[in-house]
Amino acid sequence: MNLLINGEDREVADNLALDKLITQLDLTPERIAIELNQNVVRRADWVSTVLKENDRVEIVHFVGGGEGTGGGSRRREQTAGADGRSRRRYLSFGFLRIRV
Repeated sequence: MNLLINGEDREVADNLALDKLITQLDLTPERIAIELNQNVVRRADWVSTVLKENDRVEIVHFVGGGEGTGGGSRRREQTAGADGRSRRRYLSFGFLRIRV
């Protein structure tokens, strides 16, 4: 059957569940998130989610950056400097599409 995985056409076996797709693509399941037809699929549901012809699958992994990196979301973190004074810094994080 044909799928669109991260924007690329792919042919896979019929009746393939998401967990088996991840295994076939040799991806580390603990580090990824999956969107199927624009809906995020919970990791607990991967085994029971069977793919269908022409499904659109987006596979992304979570990345974190240091101060001042662009893109993604930002989270403010309160830290103490070497002099004991409070300092604020912003950490960036987001998702990147995995190349399959």
